[in-house]
Amino acid sequence: MRRLAIRLLAAGALPVALGACGPIERSTAAASALPLTLENITTNSRGARDATLSPDGRRVAVAANAAGGGAIFLASVDDAGGTPKAWVEGSNPLWFPDGKSILFSRANDLWTVAVGSTDAKPLTQGPEDERAPTIAPDGRTIAFYSTRSGSQDVWLVPAAGGAPRKLTNGANAADDFRFAGAWSPDGREIAYVSNKADYWHDDVWLVDVQSGAARQISRGLMASSTPAWSPDGKSIALLGTAKNEYWYEDLAYIYLLDPRAKTEQPIKMQVYGTDWLHSQPVWWSKDGRQIYFVYLERGDFNLWTVPAAGGVATRVTNMARALRSYHTAPDANGFVFVRSTQTRGAEVDYLPANGGPLRRLTHFSDEFDHVAAPREISYRSWDGLYIQGFLYLPPSYDGGRFPALVQVHGGGSNSYLNGQNLLEQYMASRGYVVLAINYRGGSGFGRPFQDLAVSDWAHGQALDAAAAADFLRTLPYVNGKVGIYGYSYGGIMTMEAITRAPGKFDAAVPMAGIYDFADALQNADRIGKIYTRTGHGGDPQDRKEAYAISNSLNRIQDITTPLLIMHGEADVRAPFRQYQLAVSLLKKHGKTFESKTYPNEPHGFTDPKDRLDMYQRMEAFLGKYLKPRS
Repeated sequence: MRRLAIRLLAAGALPVALGACGPIERSTAAASALPLTLENITTNSRGARDATLSPDGRRVAVAANAAGGGAIFLASVDDAGGTPKAWVEGSNPLWFPDGKSILFSRANDLWTVAVGSTDAKPLTQGPEDERAPTIAPDGRTIAFYSTRSGSQDVWLVPAAGGAPRKLTNGANAADDFRFAGAWSPDGREIAYVSNKADYWHDDVWLVDVQSGAARQISRGLMASSTPAWSPDGKSIALLGTAKNEYWYEDLAYIYLLDPRAKTEQPIKMQVYGTDWLHSQPVWWSKDGRQIYFVYLERGDFNLWTVPAAGGVATRVTNMARALRSYHTAPDANGFVFVRSTQTRGAEVDYLPANGGPLRRLTHFSDEFDHVAAPREISYRSWDGLYIQGFLYLPPSYDGGRFPALVQVHGGGSNSYLNGQNLLEQYMASRGYVVLAINYRGGSGFGRPFQDLAVSDWAHGQALDAAAAADFLRTLPYVNGKVGIYGYSYGGIMTMEAITRAPGKFDAAVPMAGIYDFADALQNADRIGKIYTRTGHGGDPQDRKEAYAISNSLNRIQDITTPLLIMHGEADVRAPFRQYQLAVSLLKKHGKTFESKTYPNEPHGFTDPKDRLDMYQRMEAFLGKYLKPRS
């Protein structure tokens, strides 16, 4: 079960300036710091996953991985930042309106437990899936999503226990797990996101809790977050983009819907909202005059607010770094954030609503040896534009020369986040200069920058990666050998870079990528299909040129770089057939490559041992071609 609360120092064209920088600043690791190994960062990583404020704003229920395993912990906003004791086994905690108990998930079922007790009681039991629960304003009924009906539908179950009742019919595709429902303040209706009217559209609907009668209330927007009711129940706010424009990820409008007047209007302000893979919601202030939202800039997240009537948006936090989730409550007068920094794992921070510095509430995450803040730089790309990058240097950096790696992030229209990126830290600790880049088309740099990739997928972006390789070779501490790796859209970019810019890279590792989007459109999951179709401006028969641009299979014959290609066999976001097609052509053209697949693994690997094996193979392959043999 999942509940939605779900990277500038300009170097410019002067690489010598980077080489002249002084010693790297590194975190002071505790004596108990873990060795920075692939085993530790894939199978032994600890930290907070989710945090929710109690209705009175005094306590925080935290789901975390800690010593002894995953559990829910109870902390106070007045805590000095210790490690609270484990409360109950479970995840995704939600407070009941009276603040006396919580709802949570355990083994795919819904459970409740009272504050002060560890005697948890199940609300649902069985093999069916329950996810994204929400609690009615009076605390008497739970709404949740389940695919037990064959599609994503909203179900109801009494908080005191009883048989679940299906409320909606065919609300959404069975393979779409992004959104949650939202109770109206009077508890009579639930707002939810549905594709019932059109498979390709995410519309907002309302369903009557008693009768089950449903009606569509939005027509022109493509929803990007769970709906949020205003305190007076007259408006609904959510993130979204217009259906007649590119499906922008992470730079969305805040829409206000009036269910009675049947209107939908974006709030006018000078910035955008960031949903970050549809996981970050918007929140109303208690008086309904302000709306709070997250905005991503240059790899850093911050909380912002804007008048509900529109106007100047102002920044609430100056916390930066990577954000996993945030939460508030009507009477909370504060916010909790699950966030990581460049050298700190995911922890819970608290901020009073009247402002000030963040206060750290937890210490779950491990410290690792050889972790240092990367240098934030920019480099000039192929057409004169400057691309942001995060430069990780080896711990032994002392004027020597090292092989280099270009990391290309996933998501395409997302960003590389300025958080604790342990894989890049690890590769740097193994003697590589690593440059993680925020190529064109990504979020956090304004709409015109994101527009650069519209109908040009993986073309200019791949050339940004090639320009990064050229830039790295100008640095006095790089020995001339450069590799590239990436997962998901990063896998797409890796393959595109070595087909579009032969000779720029000495080794490449594409993982879980799509190499022919027209083919992938036939058998991807719903999100993959929407992403492909809207990103190319339509269907393959109508947009042949756009699909030809992003098709790296047609250029495999141009590859001169040795590559290791890996994929999960149960992947439907980047369908496994993409791997099969690529391997077939690599063999046909006699290319130098290695390959590895992982049975039963979807797009996001579920077995840490498989992810460990993938990274171990990546490291061995890159070392084979980039490091001199002893």
